[in-house]
Amino acid sequence: MSRIKKLAKENDYNCDDDSCCGCEKSRTAVLPEKPIWEKYLPVTVTSFLFILGILLDSLVKPTFFNGTTRLAWYIAAYLPVALPAFRHAGSAMAQKNFFNEFTLMIVATLGAFFIGEYPEGVAVMLFYTVGDLFQKSAVHKARRNIQTLLDVRPDTATVVRNGLTYTVSPEEVSIGETIQAKAGEKIPLDGTLLSPRGSFNTSALTGESVPRTIRKGETVLAGMVNLDRVVEVRVEKAYADSSLSRVLEMVQEATSRKAKTELFIRSFARVYTPIVFALALAITVIPFFIVSDYIFADWLYRALVFLVISCPCALVISVPLSYFGGIGAASRNGILFKGANYIDIIAKANTVVIDKTGTLTEGVFQVQKIESVYPEKEKMAGYAVALESKSNHPVAKAILEHFPKIVPENYRIEDVKEIAGHGMSGLVDGHTVLAGNTRLMRMHDVQYDPGVDDIRESVVLVAIDQQYAGYLVIADEVKADAASAIQRLKQLGIHTTVMLSGDTSSIVQEVAAKVNVDKAYGDLLPEDKVKYIEELKKESSNVVAFVGDGINDAPALALSDVGIAMGGMGSDAAIEIADVVIQTDQPSKIATAIQVARSTRAIVIQNIVFALGVKFLIMLLGAFGIASMWEAVFADVGVSLIAILNAVRILRKDFTKS
Repeated sequence: MSRIKKLAKENDYNCDDDSCCGCEKSRTAVLPEKPIWEKYLPVTVTSFLFILGILLDSLVKPTFFNGTTRLAWYIAAYLPVALPAFRHAGSAMAQKNFFNEFTLMIVATLGAFFIGEYPEGVAVMLFYTVGDLFQKSAVHKARRNIQTLLDVRPDTATVVRNGLTYTVSPEEVSIGETIQAKAGEKIPLDGTLLSPRGSFNTSALTGESVPRTIRKGETVLAGMVNLDRVVEVRVEKAYADSSLSRVLEMVQEATSRKAKTELFIRSFARVYTPIVFALALAITVIPFFIVSDYIFADWLYRALVFLVISCPCALVISVPLSYFGGIGAASRNGILFKGANYIDIIAKANTVVIDKTGTLTEGVFQVQKIESVYPEKEKMAGYAVALESKSNHPVAKAILEHFPKIVPENYRIEDVKEIAGHGMSGLVDGHTVLAGNTRLMRMHDVQYDPGVDDIRESVVLVAIDQQYAGYLVIADEVKADAASAIQRLKQLGIHTTVMLSGDTSSIVQEVAAKVNVDKAYGDLLPEDKVKYIEELKKESSNVVAFVGDGINDAPALALSDVGIAMGGMGSDAAIEIADVVIQTDQPSKIATAIQVARSTRAIVIQNIVFALGVKFLIMLLGAFGIASMWEAVFADVGVSLIAILNAVRILRKDFTKS
């Protein structure tokens, strides 16, 4: 079994343990799904016997249906749904968790049998089991968007070796080898397309159903589905390092990172349940000393009603389910939350700071102009291409694509350094070559043409052996949804939008005007971005979200309250450090992520207020003998069902129309 699938099993929920009794052993390997008939058989048998028993009690009233016969009938109705509860209670007690909802159910129902209220005892356990089945169905629905990711990784790869094709495990394919994918097959590993073109379904990674056309030399990611023809791909990353592997790990880990509200509810339930037992005991015993006409059966009945009402399952089930639903809804929209805790944080965000290149702009540069002072243009370009071939920066890729006939391998390249926010330096055929912005030139005391400072586009200056050689003008385009993304953020109440960039201030201001951000700053180094984040965080009311895609954005992503990375074109470092990953690279998804988080948070609060409000009201009525066991069943199972229905609303909501 692959490492990812093992991780999925290790992190999966066993709903019986984790959602209900709250025991520490809350993650177990998931057993094979039971057949439908086996799953619903106990409830069906109990329902049939229970309804028939009620009819015999209330309408038919045969002479044989009394005493031992009546007791045996209701015991037969009780056992199919009660035995699983006894089993789970025993499992929880083995973990030293003595006060859980199974214990509450068992004590309450056995107590009802003890005082002769057989139908009510069966009803409590039956309706609880129905609610439990409903909860499992809701969890399955919430999990579906995430679990489908586990099936997108193919188990085999077709690798080309010495002109022959072999079917092997993706883990056996090495970097640099060529793999083939037929129409309808999934790409097993990240790589570069060798075929002239291909059409791919990227929905497993991005949530977008529209096919994407990829051309020769462009990146193909594991999990994409080849749609129309046989294609060949050169493998660039090992199986364990592919984009899809990281996606799966992040999603699976997200289920284990609890929000503060979730953790509080768990702790609350563990303290609350033993207190409820003590209060139920007090309701039974204390009146003996203060009530003149004390009847033990009446006060025991009130205590049992109190116990049934007090079960915290509505909270213990619906709150984690709400967060899990939020993670699933986000995943369906191509957004990955690395934990429920980040849902809470981003829901409170009121300040959004955004990187420019690759985030608000395409990050797909093209060389527009070349000017050389010395040597001739072709030789200067050769040195620049050789040096830039050692970088993954979008500007470097643009330079290489503009000069396809220049082969970097024909040059001897040594001592290459990439200086974040500046550019590249290194030895090419024994010559010291610099390629970067004006800051790099000033750092090395290279005198360049001052007219370069007036160029509005991005400029890469080249120096050879400390002498200015010329420059290349690079152009980038604003993403189609960048302006609407900023508009949506403002509609959501984000009071400050800031754009930060290492690009020249003139370009930054031009882009800022196009997308309508509140503030924009250019000519920044990575440490300058960090300073801006620190300055914003000094104001305690600011909850800062930073959005970026490059390795130079990593410090700002780590420092912000919530870091958001563009996962398609983003660097590995940015994706690893970020708390939220946008797989589609669309800035409009920033607002979608905030909407999902706020909707999830609102549902969590609604469920907490509703569940506690109804429970405390009926608990009070039960203690005074006004509420019966039937009201108790509603307060427990009814409230749980309503809370679950409320929680799964997040999965039905269409955030693309919001």
